[in-house]
This record gives sequence, structure tokens and C-alpha cells, in this order.
Amino acid sequence: MASIAPATNPLRISNPEGLYDPAPNGYSHVASVAPGSRLVFIAGQGGEDVDGKLAPDFQLQVRQALENVRTALTSAGAAPRDVAKLTVLIVDHTEAKLHVLGAELDRIWEQHTKPTCTLIPVPRLALDGMLFEVEAVAVLPA
Repeated sequence: MASIAPATNPLRISNPEGLYDPAPNGYSHVASVAPGSRLVFIAGQGGEDVDGKLAPDFQLQVRQALENVRTALTSAGAAPRDVAKLTVLIVDHTEAKLHVLGAELDRIWEQHTKPTCTLIPVPRLALDGMLFEVEAVAVLPA
């Protein structure tokens, strides 16, 4: 079983033997949280820039949404490596969009193991032109 967190980290992410390697698809199978940890919940972030504008391109929306998650994490004293769980919503999902998401997750998480993730294809999101949304749950020491 591969894991990324040292014993002092309240978050342990792993990919148990007996399950396929999810790394090429940008996620891990299991996240365990130590008792007494502080949870940080990040609301769904779309690809809006600071002025509330959406790029028309899926890849640019994914990049901006993940940067928005990073900004929200930083405000709570967390970083991408502290994320236990992502929930991703993609309008008109395709495998090509999954590859775009995987590349953008690689860019944000760098060498760190990706968090657990559920991808939900949807027909529409909250705003006209919104193609992607992601929420996150991070774990920090108490």
C-alpha cells in the first residue's frame, strides 16, 4: 500500500493493493483522517476569475477553479497536500475532459499523491457558460 503522509500528518492517503492504480486519472482510493483533526471545507469553486468572469474554454476554467481552491486553502492555512477529498462536477463530461483535469491536478499537486475524488457528470452548473466546479475537504492538525 502506497501512502504519502508522515506519521505526524493527520491525513493519510493510500492506494491499497487489490485496487487499480488511479494515479493516471488524478485521484487516490482512500483518505484516512486522524481523530481530533481540524477539517476545512471549501465550497464549490468554478472557473470565475476575481472579477467573476468565466473563460469560454474548459481547460482554462479547470485551471482557474483549482487556483481558486488553492487560494481558499491558503486562507485557512492549508495547501493542496492537505486535501483529503475533491468532488468534481463536469458539464458534458468526456474522457478527453478527464485527461485535462488529470493534467491540471498534476500541476497543482506536483509530486504529492492526489486526494480521493468523485467526478460527477452534469448537464448544467449554476451559471451560464460554467463548465467545471470543484469542492474540497482538507485536513489540518487540531
